[in-house]
Amino acid sequence: MNVKVAFTPSEEVAAPLGVVIDVLRATSVMCQALAAGYERITCVGEVDQALARKADGVQLAGERANVRPEGFDFGNSPREFADRAGSGSLVLTTTNGTRLLLAASSRCDEVIVGSLLNFDAVVRAVRESGVDEVAFLCAGVEGAFAIDDAFVAGAFAAAIGSDPDDAATAAVRLASTFPSDEDGIGGGVSAENIRRVGLEADIPWCARRSELDVLPRVVGRSGGAVDVSL
Repeated sequence: MNVKVAFTPSEEVAAPLGVVIDVLRATSVMCQALAAGYERITCVGEVDQALARKADGVQLAGERANVRPEGFDFGNSPREFADRAGSGSLVLTTTNGTRLLLAASSRCDEVIVGSLLNFDAVVRAVRESGVDEVAFLCAGVEGAFAIDDAFVAGAFAAAIGSDPDDAATAAVRLASTFPSDEDGIGGGVSAENIRRVGLEADIPWCARRSELDVLPRVVGRSGGAVDVSL
């Protein structure tokens, strides 16, 4: 299996199977919310698109500049979904992760959601997929390289092994330089931005490898939105 890594969304890497990574924090939120019982997460690119979908039984989650937008039920912290029994649908919009998910679903035949929280489930799914190529797609920060997502991509690429491209090889080597998952995702600008708004507890939460046996995947796309479910 060929293993590819795209460090930024602008690289527009395509593959039969894409794994979208925004560990701090969109893909971690998707995993946690679905594990809590939400049946479907509709991901949209803009705040006004999310607000337009608000209705009975539909809740909104997301952030801009790591802050919950006005009129939303939740921010973009996975901890908000840990001790609750979710149900029905959730609409999610974030600065980086949901936008990448929208783009990836137009380039890849199948798209799954990857984080450290569901690490083993993703590795298992990739190995069992039967595809000849997988791409690990990093959300980054506003289009730029981010250490946290590159670290997770490298951890995935190392676990898959097989035939990495140069970017995947670089990601594996980068990941190997950190002593722990928390160090790996906690040392870059994404983590600093989260600390700046007082949400530093999200960093160790998102660093808990294989806490959840869930595999969110894109199950539909329409009207500028993608639906994610188990």
